[in-house]
Amino acid sequence: MAEKQLDCTLAAGEHQRTWFAQLRKDVFERQRPYAIVQADMPFELFQVMDMPAVSNQWWAAIISAKRLSSYYLDVLNFLGFHSGLCRYCSLAAASTLANDPDRAPWGGLPKPALLCARLTCDCLQRVFGIWAEAFGSEFVFLDNPGATELPPRWWELSRYHWRELFEAHRLRFTVEQFQHLIRVLERVTGNKFRIERLRDLMERVNRQEEYFEEAWQLICSAPRTPVRMHEQVANVMAAQWERGSDWAVGHARSFRDEIRNRVRQGVAACSNERLRLMWVGAGLWHDTDFYTAFEEELGAVFVWSMYLAFGPDGYIRYGLDDPLMALASRTVSMNEQLHNPPWANEWVVHQARLHRIDAALVLTPLGTKPAASGNRFIERALEEAGIPVLPVVADMVDSRGWDPQNMRRKVAEFLTTRVLSRTQRGQGVRHTGF
Repeated sequence: MAEKQLDCTLAAGEHQRTWFAQLRKDVFERQRPYAIVQADMPFELFQVMDMPAVSNQWWAAIISAKRLSSYYLDVLNFLGFHSGLCRYCSLAAASTLANDPDRAPWGGLPKPALLCARLTCDCLQRVFGIWAEAFGSEFVFLDNPGATELPPRWWELSRYHWRELFEAHRLRFTVEQFQHLIRVLERVTGNKFRIERLRDLMERVNRQEEYFEEAWQLICSAPRTPVRMHEQVANVMAAQWERGSDWAVGHARSFRDEIRNRVRQGVAACSNERLRLMWVGAGLWHDTDFYTAFEEELGAVFVWSMYLAFGPDGYIRYGLDDPLMALASRTVSMNEQLHNPPWANEWVVHQARLHRIDAALVLTPLGTKPAASGNRFIERALEEAGIPVLPVVADMVDSRGWDPQNMRRKVAEFLTTRVLSRTQRGQGVRHTGF
């Protein structure tokens, strides 16, 4: 298990365990309704309706970190599901279909009142439909309107000019989808939706993401990174799943403060930092030790992933006179921003320059077609920007085809032959600026 250097990281892990234990208690003892939702759903609507929401991808990551993914994915294959199915979106469902709560992390997922997903790829409607049948729960889905205009440098427009950036017809359609979801949430919870609560929550989310922005600016500008990538992810995602809550805003502030103190004291996550690496794609949840494996011998430190950087650029919205429309703008283009050309590759190159990245490792996830195909464009854009790229063909949650020793050798060879020799000749990318 990778070392945890930040007090915030320990606090985030403990909070998630306590939160989930309380959720199970509330569901079993008080019959409190909760939802299982896809990661790109509008969590804010569930918050303002006082309905806890568990992210499908968060639970898949927990399963994988507990070294249980092989068991559950073998169950899927035994039940007749094809081997090319997206593991990230189906692993949590597999833990339900296995019907083995004694083996499941933290006792497993209790029966939800709702399962909810945006239909952003081919498998989701069927996976969630089968999952809902297994639970005997209601499945609510939202359609995903495609973009017709993709102006350059979207992150410069998304905070103040989001109405123009995300196209009026897409926002109107998404608001209609949200209104349908709100009616379902009102029926299931017995609570009344109040637009004022949503506006207040959106303002708190802005504050939370501003703290995260200050944190990544500190990481960008420090001579050596004060916090490793895997600790960034642990702290950010614990807060993002309940973004805007008192705990989440307070944790983001504490995370910023702890990083700021480390920078002021000259504390580096890796004292012999020589190379700054970025990881493009979802986390390698079954082998997080991978992210510190190249520090001691090569001084290669993972500095960047999408998780910290996307919060400020993807979530902050100013001008909340219509908070439901603003929330739609947060939700409607996550695929374009994180996976699809030209937006994803343009943003990743921008982030690489800000973070003074020397090399990138780009995940090609098995069965996850939208992310895998989009990453080819990201690889090309990074190489054209002068940043060496190593594609990593692996799955974020499925450890069955992962060879840790061989992959570590492959990365070390790449860093030695393509990157270290290059930086020694003064050809690395070393630029920062806000």
